[in-house]
Amino acid sequence: MRRPGWPSRFWVAVAVTIVKPLAWLLVKKDWRRADRLPRSGGIILATNHLSWLDPILLSHYLYDNGRWPTILAKSGLFSVPVIGHMVKSLMAIPVYRGSADAARSLKESEERIAGGACVLFYPEGTCTRDPRFWPMEGRTGVARLALATGAPVIPVAHWGAQEILPYGSKKPRLFSRATFRVLTGPPVDLSKYMGQELHAGVLRDATADIMAAITSLLAELREEEAPEVPFKRPSGN
Repeated sequence: MRRPGWPSRFWVAVAVTIVKPLAWLLVKKDWRRADRLPRSGGIILATNHLSWLDPILLSHYLYDNGRWPTILAKSGLFSVPVIGHMVKSLMAIPVYRGSADAARSLKESEERIAGGACVLFYPEGTCTRDPRFWPMEGRTGVARLALATGAPVIPVAHWGAQEILPYGSKKPRLFSRATFRVLTGPPVDLSKYMGQELHAGVLRDATADIMAAITSLLAELREEEAPEVPFKRPSGN
């Protein structure tokens, strides 16, 4: 019997066969407070974005702690031969940008959460452009999803993927074997927003609370003080 929010056993085996050896080869692990990760039920896992590699490494973290990551991926990947079939089979959700279909990914995320999935959400929408790799301002999709579903938002911070594959690079630094650090926090308290009309101000404030939780965890991981004001997203990103 298939577990709620999980692909078929065949596709789980395919992904694990590819991802786990790759992750072990590329990084050393420093995984903290995985006990805060709910082992069942629909959840939103909100995290920072540093590298094209971090979804793979976070997937390893989640899988080893009993959750299957439902990843939001660019819609174009779903039409690529072979890769598109794999992405669909691994239960990813297509993200449509710059079109009337943009809300479809949130609707599908709601349905997956209702079915018990762990949806891996990058509130920034793209890799951070902050020169010191702190999280940027978040987009409001994660808040809208959380307030529409009532699902817990679990903040997670990670650090280290950018040392292996910096944003914009296609050549990983295979011999650095950086440490991939992950820290899970308690659910973000969004109770004060529940029941309110989801207008722009409520969504911005709820998003800011989610990003503040992620940034605080990242500061703990890095043992540094985070900026008081998040980096503003460049125009067009």
